[in-house]
Amino acid sequence: MAYIIKPLVTEKMTNITEKQNKFGFVVRPEANKLQIKAEVEARYNVSVVSVNTMKYAGKNKSRYTRAGLLKGRTNAFKKAIVTLKEGETIDFYSNI
Repeated sequence: MAYIIKPLVTEKMTNITEKQNKFGFVVRPEANKLQIKAEVEARYNVSVVSVNTMKYAGKNKSRYTRAGLLKGRTNAFKKAIVTLKEGETIDFYSNI
């Protein structure tokens, strides 16, 4: 079962990757650290040292428009920060 949904490629995550050799992924909410570690190692052929996870709750959002008040909610998600063995890296742009 695929637990990784997509890699996180943001400005903040890129800075962490360059300084500390850590990579971020959006993962399924039911995935645990062992499953995430196994999938990253299998998919990218790297050695994972540690995995940190965090859950984000969805937030209520509203905005005023000409049609009136629009209300909605952002999605809840789980994020995993994966630390790789020294000297190893993941290239997210190799498939493009």
